[in-house]
Amino acid sequence: MSEIPASVWDSLACPSGAARNPFTSHAFLQALELSGSVGGQSGWHPAHVILEDSGQAIAAAPAYIKSHSYGEYVFDHGWAQAFERAGGSYYPKLQVTVPFTPATGPRLLTGGDTSLIAPLSEALKTICRRLDLSSVHVTFQPETEALALEHAGFLQRHDQQFHWTNEGYASFDDFLAQLSSMRRKNLKRERREALSAGIEVEHVTGSELREEHWDAFFEFYMDTGSRKWGTPYLTREFFSHVGSTMADSIVLIMARRAGRYIAGALNFIGSDTLFGRNWGAIEHHPFLHFELCYYQAIDFAIARRLKVVEAGAQGEHKLARGYLPVRTCSSHWITHDGLRAAVARYLQEERARVSEDIEILRDHSPFRKPQD
Repeated sequence: MSEIPASVWDSLACPSGAARNPFTSHAFLQALELSGSVGGQSGWHPAHVILEDSGQAIAAAPAYIKSHSYGEYVFDHGWAQAFERAGGSYYPKLQVTVPFTPATGPRLLTGGDTSLIAPLSEALKTICRRLDLSSVHVTFQPETEALALEHAGFLQRHDQQFHWTNEGYASFDDFLAQLSSMRRKNLKRERREALSAGIEVEHVTGSELREEHWDAFFEFYMDTGSRKWGTPYLTREFFSHVGSTMADSIVLIMARRAGRYIAGALNFIGSDTLFGRNWGAIEHHPFLHFELCYYQAIDFAIARRLKVVEAGAQGEHKLARGYLPVRTCSSHWITHDGLRAAVARYLQEERARVSEDIEILRDHSPFRKPQD
């Protein structure tokens, strides 16, 4: 990213009038590189794509040559294993995404000119062939972008996440009033019990963010991440970088007990969306995770008049907390005809299952039915 002027990249990623997505900004992607979270021996080799016309950048894509499938949240390990059992080499591959970030946002950055998606998609295919890569994967993209890539011959994959939608609520109580009686009581109880051990919560954003906050949060992140994933992806330096360059796009929701921080949730702020990203804790308290990651995020979104809270990947437990299932999209172009045909059959069945699951889950929404 240091080879690409920030003004050029950001004009393509977020043209005037477009919704701002913090993760495709030059600052976020460069922080990943400068901090060593990608590059080096991480298996994420930055290979960003720039489409030029007469020497002027007209489109771009955040891209990485990958030697594994970790940190993507769209799981293709089974594809890799099947191909390698058949004598093929699945790695390296080209990943068009934001590393470690299962949040929907633009991946083909055209400055608002959607006619450039077609030549940019052809450029991705060309790079794949020239570098003898097995495939191109464009993950967590908007449906309109995925549809354009389908027309360009990419295979479509669907999954689901759970998002909260702000229906013009003036307060958390307004939101609670829309839930069924049982769910409303459960949420109130969880919020009481989460803070019952004398825990206080604070929102830290903008110029209030200091290195002491990042020191505390990184301890939480490492402790929880090491137990959950084995090796957390982000380095300590990453948090300092985004704290210094993107402070107004960040809110840390921190829990304090007996004079010290014990847990925290990191969120990034877009034009109309709050993106929940990382969480960690060094003390266990019932429902504290729900309070910091889900309920406090709703409080913040209501106060800021944000339309959506994206609470990260997976988690059907979010449904009972007012987060409803939505479809996520990714696009895949595979060079080997046999592997492509096998994956296409699998994805057809998977899309049907995802659609059915979303329909079933929405039938179990915690919100009041018209007759209630």
